Amino acid sequence: MHAALVSKKKKDFLALPAPLGYVAGVGRGATGFTTRSDIGPAREQSDVTDERHAPPPKKKDDDEDENEDLNDANFDEFNGYGGSLFGNAPYEKDDEEADMIYDSIDRRLDERRKERRELKFQEEVRKVREERPKIQQQFSDLKRKLAEVSSDEWLNIPEVGDSRNRKQRSLRQEQMTPLPDSVLARAAGQDATTSSVDPKAGLTTPGTLSTLGTSSVDLRKVGEARNTLIDIKLKQVSDSVTGQTTVDPKGYLTDLQSMLPAYGGDIQDVKKARLLLKSVRDTNPGHAPAWIASARLEEVVGKLQVARNLIMKGTEACPKSEDCWLEAIRLQPGDTGKVVVAQAVRQLPLSVKLWLKAADLEADNKAKKRVYRKALEHIPNSVKLWKTAVDLEDEDEARIMLGRAVECCPQSVDMWLALAKLEGYENAKAVLNKARQNIPNDRQIWLTAAKLEDTAGNRENVDKIIKRSIESLRNHRVDVSREEWLTDAENCEKAGNILTCQAIISNVIGMNVDEQDREDVWLDDSETMTSKGSIECARAIYMHALHIFPSHQRIWEEAAHFERAKGSRETLESLLQQAVIHCPKAEDLWLMGAKTKWLANDVNAARQILALAFKANPNSEKIWLAAVKLESENGHFSRARTLLKNARSSSMTARVLMKSIKLEWALGEFDEAKRLAREGVKMYENFDKMWMMLGQLEQISNNTEETRKLYNDGLKKCPHAITLWILLSRFEENLKNVIRARALLEKARLKNPQNADLWLEAIRLEMRNGNHVIGHNLMARALQECPTAGKLWSEAIFMEGRPQRKSKSLDALKKCEHDPHVVLSIALLFWCDRKIQKSRDWFARALKLDSDLGDSWAYLYKFEKQYGKEEVLKEIEARCEKADPRHGEYWCKVSKDIINWRKDTCEVLKLVADSLPPIEKL
Repeated sequence: MHAALVSKKKKDFLALPAPLGYVAGVGRGATGFTTRSDIGPAREQSDVTDERHAPPPKKKDDDEDENEDLNDANFDEFNGYGGSLFGNAPYEKDDEEADMIYDSIDRRLDERRKERRELKFQEEVRKVREERPKIQQQFSDLKRKLAEVSSDEWLNIPEVGDSRNRKQRSLRQEQMTPLPDSVLARAAGQDATTSSVDPKAGLTTPGTLSTLGTSSVDLRKVGEARNTLIDIKLKQVSDSVTGQTTVDPKGYLTDLQSMLPAYGGDIQDVKKARLLLKSVRDTNPGHAPAWIASARLEEVVGKLQVARNLIMKGTEACPKSEDCWLEAIRLQPGDTGKVVVAQAVRQLPLSVKLWLKAADLEADNKAKKRVYRKALEHIPNSVKLWKTAVDLEDEDEARIMLGRAVECCPQSVDMWLALAKLEGYENAKAVLNKARQNIPNDRQIWLTAAKLEDTAGNRENVDKIIKRSIESLRNHRVDVSREEWLTDAENCEKAGNILTCQAIISNVIGMNVDEQDREDVWLDDSETMTSKGSIECARAIYMHALHIFPSHQRIWEEAAHFERAKGSRETLESLLQQAVIHCPKAEDLWLMGAKTKWLANDVNAARQILALAFKANPNSEKIWLAAVKLESENGHFSRARTLLKNARSSSMTARVLMKSIKLEWALGEFDEAKRLAREGVKMYENFDKMWMMLGQLEQISNNTEETRKLYNDGLKKCPHAITLWILLSRFEENLKNVIRARALLEKARLKNPQNADLWLEAIRLEMRNGNHVIGHNLMARALQECPTAGKLWSEAIFMEGRPQRKSKSLDALKKCEHDPHVVLSIALLFWCDRKIQKSRDWFARALKLDSDLGDSWAYLYKFEKQYGKEEVLKEIEARCEKADPRHGEYWCKVSKDIINWRKDTCEVLKLVADSLPPIEKL
């Protein structure tokens, strides 16, 4: 047994260690012997090793008997006083082996009782929680109501004050903290004198401390006592109640700061710098940076007057240094600075900086103007002086000054443009013409001229100016890239110059683009412009592309989608009219034109467009069905039947027949619908929707056997029709044939592996019939087979209990982060927890991922109906109508119901929102 405990793997017998006290050959009469190398006497074969015997017990001394602990805590009923009977016995290897065996037995018994003990502990914890719940549980309902507290109520919550009454506060203020005895003893020891006389006192010199009748004084203790007294005085000054001192700390710190020197660096460094700079000044007195550095050093140290004197000496030594004069002006006060600047401009009359500084020192605009005009007399070709001078003038004076400025500075583009801006149309044209003659290589002048013509409405002139600008810049070897021109077009659109924008696009869009790639590049450019918000630029690109490729259907469709999203109804209708002229065989363009007229409530115009479409595209299935939809939606059922009859006779297709069955079904003509459906399953036996419609019609008529036969026949012809499998399964479930429904779904999964819809239907079948364990097992298998199916993860989240839903949602996000079903489920989780803003954000994220999922729109509408305002609901209706969703479990259940076949998107949205399960039952 010991060997089993030592090692799990059984060792060979010969490899086992010898037992304690074993002598080889004792059973055969062998005796032990010793040699000289052995230490100690030899022993007989019958002797037992010393390790097997306990050492002789020691006799207790009398002192030990007297010191024996006779306390009650040391008494044992079995052992008496002193503990165990064998407490003094040695702990040998046999004892260790026995303890190991007992410990192993205890561990095994403990493991057998572990489950029962844990259950008992959990039951006790549950009872305790019921009797004494946590504070968090007691206030959970109140915490949930905190979400309804408004911001004003939060701000009006009163502050927590001192709840004690006035008497208690006064008693607290009168309490005093007594000083410790050590402090009093030290204070008393300072004034104490000794009663004994030092025998050596008579030998000391008179006047020493010993002659005063005291012993030698410990200076360290005197210092400690002094510190103690100072501490006592500071405590007396302080307020014993509040703990705040009566000394003003801010004023104290301010006084300390005022005592600090102006320069916090090393004084020796300052002295060294002075010596070095003095050496530089003496060696080269005409070196202006040395004087400037010396003045700034003295300014940093705080000797401002010394700095001024030094810099003035520098201006004398370097009268032609602009920087030196500027530093002197900066260091001097206001009036003195004007004197210095006057001296400076006399020395350097051509310095622009000095004249600008002189103008800055003047406080009055008139004085500034005089300074600038005086400066322009000396420096007439300074663009900076002209700009600053013009900024101070009114419009008339500015026009006069700019006229003179462009004569003095003909190469300044800004001057020419500013003058053209102030002039009228004719004068501005003349100014810009002169500007182009003086500066032919600047495109801003050309763009300004084009904008001027744009403002006047001269479209032809705008196009001519842009063409000439491109040629002129190319002749003068100015490299302007295509991207820069497109950026100019965007800027022109932002400034409101639409004609200039269109002219730039039409003349530049084909620059450096291969002919084979023009269509793709231009469509990409239009999408880029649309994303940037440059709608007119994108429209101009489409117009130019249609002008170059008038018969390309793809460009017309892209342009039509662009106008429908960003343009008006008039621009879309105009575009579609041109589109069907150039592409008469494009069925989608005809249908878009008819739908535009229909949405504008112009049914007759829509009929005319469809009639023209019939002539251009005879026997077109799309146009037939569009005409049928137009008539049926507007209540002209006889006309719709006639159209469908003509369509079946001229161009019979599965969709035409299906629409015919649906129309008869919606109008209540079940016999006619069945007849058409039976013809359909004969003609198009591989069209699964035909089998579904016929089976549903028979199911409505309560023909159970015929319905089952039709569904089974349809599955034989269409074994991969998932919806048909689900319909047959639900049909059997409604007949209480749960086992048959389960078998059908298993068979469907075998023929259609890795299909999330079949797994989801099987799971819901078990959950509906109360088989929750089987449902959870199926969910685990489904997630293994379809790990990225958002529908399954969404269902798995709400199959868990509320505490486990959060972790399950995190797992779902890891597997399929961008699935709209998972994102919608997380929004519903936040809704359940009353986290309104987070739920709203996740709803927006779900719609951004897939706006075609109608369930997201319905849940958002229901959510905002509970927490939002009426304006938000109107906005959601408009957005949903624009998105026109077509998918979603709850959405399709309502929208495809034959009762709601004539309802629009907003009506379906409200019906779906009302049919959703309550959020509390999720």
